[in-house]
Amino acid sequence: MMEHILAQITLVLLLGVGSQWLAWRLRLPSILMLLVAGFVAGPVTYHQWINPDVLFGDLLMPLVSISVGLILFEGGLTLKFRELDEIGPVVIRLVTIGAALTWGLSLLLARWCLGWDWALCALLGAILTVTGPTVIMPLLRYLQPNRQVAFTLKWEGIMIDPVGALLALLVFETIHHGMGEHGVQWTQFPIHAAVGFVKTMLAGGVTGVAGAAWIYFFYKRHWVPEYLHSPFALMVAVLAFTGANYFQDEAGLLATTAMGLILANQKKLDIRHILAFKENLRVLLISVLFIVLSARLTLVEFSALPVGGVILFLLGLLLIARPLTVWVSCLGSSLKGNERLFLSWMAPRGIVAAAVASVFSMRLAEDGLAGAELLTPVIFVVIVGTVLVYGLTAAPVARYLGVSSPDPQGVLIAGAHPLGRHLGLALQAEGFKVLMLDNNRQHINLARMDDLAVHYGSVLSDEAFDELDLSGIGSLLALTPNHRINSLAAIHFSELFGRTSVFQLPDQPGKSQRTDGFAEGLQGRTLFAGKAHYAFFEQRLAAGYLIKRTALTENFSFDDLKEAHGQDVLPLCIITESRKLQILTVEKENLPKKGQVLLSLVPLGNTARA
Repeated sequence: MMEHILAQITLVLLLGVGSQWLAWRLRLPSILMLLVAGFVAGPVTYHQWINPDVLFGDLLMPLVSISVGLILFEGGLTLKFRELDEIGPVVIRLVTIGAALTWGLSLLLARWCLGWDWALCALLGAILTVTGPTVIMPLLRYLQPNRQVAFTLKWEGIMIDPVGALLALLVFETIHHGMGEHGVQWTQFPIHAAVGFVKTMLAGGVTGVAGAAWIYFFYKRHWVPEYLHSPFALMVAVLAFTGANYFQDEAGLLATTAMGLILANQKKLDIRHILAFKENLRVLLISVLFIVLSARLTLVEFSALPVGGVILFLLGLLLIARPLTVWVSCLGSSLKGNERLFLSWMAPRGIVAAAVASVFSMRLAEDGLAGAELLTPVIFVVIVGTVLVYGLTAAPVARYLGVSSPDPQGVLIAGAHPLGRHLGLALQAEGFKVLMLDNNRQHINLARMDDLAVHYGSVLSDEAFDELDLSGIGSLLALTPNHRINSLAAIHFSELFGRTSVFQLPDQPGKSQRTDGFAEGLQGRTLFAGKAHYAFFEQRLAAGYLIKRTALTENFSFDDLKEAHGQDVLPLCIITESRKLQILTVEKENLPKKGQVLLSLVPLGNTARA
């Protein structure tokens, strides 16, 4: 028996993490792969592979609830109030008026398409007010939309979850307490809604603020050692979630979201290491939750659904409910037409909808509400449908509307000194987006005179990280004279671009990177060649070297280029035939080939064909 349980737990982890990896390899939405794996392990082979109810028993739903709370805590840690400067009113309307409109439209669509009882339709519509931050955030990383679109989707996806969960709870309690011989008595709903809203705001708000204050004061006074920072924050988040739920069901989601939001916007405590831990935990929780929840379903539940009605219902959500919600919420805003169109085509449902539906469906089935057992399979059909449609079409739609760069080739260059400007001009001449970042006014002015896009500020400041318009930019070149700043900048921007897309100059000879405080792995990829430190470029550029473009052909190869310049050629970047930018590093020799364009540092005065 013990070996069987251990095998099921191992299989859950294997399928969860394995699905995430496979989705990354295939460039597909990870949740889509997770759902497929969960369905195969559950409904298809339910009594053979994974049976979550037997495996976890009564612990299943509490574990699911706590996990969702932690996911929203991590989401709250990513929200910055400064992001609301331009899109604040839109976000507020999306999570209030938009949520109410989505609820009403979903309710009517369910009644018309599925033919359910009004009470069950109301609960289904309430659950579907939530979108899926667990789906949206990976899509945003992949799509790289412009700032307004990205901030709107991120804030809506995170803030709508506690709002939708609260609405679903209020509808559930009205059904649960109002069921009678003549159906559900909705006359008490306004009272339930008012009381529930006040109790949730008080319970969730107070515990969220208390949890954030607890972490802030303990960390600020160094009462918690650094190695316990992440576990301590995890403990407090669980305490806040449980404490809020003790006073009001589902208030824990608001508590953990508010707790993360407060910590993210205070100025005196660095929480990036906590966020990094929570991001890893979020991936693991999402992987496990989707496998477990989808494995609970049975083929009998799906076979009981009206296929035509479910398809019409899904189409109604995609083509009617979401577009109307967005256009009403965006009235009078600064969002452009193409941005509104893209927002109208982005509302995937995720883990919160699945978790809330699983809990309420089970409770209403116990209460004897007819059709309650169909609530969860319909929600999963909506999750699969929205993830499939939005996940597979978001990139081409975003490109067509001109709001994103799914495979950004542009570069952010830290350092607008001569090296940065020369390289930036060479890349910009090849059609790549270039943004120069420097806190030296003279460097910034010279770069602006060269028609380069610039931003004045420190590469290490949070303001630069949040305020830069990085749409179309996919990598960082840290070219400052200070090796420590380059390493810190690489660490800073690896959160956004990934570790493989942050680069820095090598340290000068005689300076050990380890004595400088940065072990391998805690810095960017080393650029160009071991000798190509800042002083090397400074000397070469002062001596008249330049960054040259060379188109390699059958008649003029890289060897010909080196021969023309007396072997004094330092390759910097390769532009492939498909116009992809390859930034060269010391890690491995990547020789340029025929049909590619090479940017290299060469001495002035020699003649070489280009």
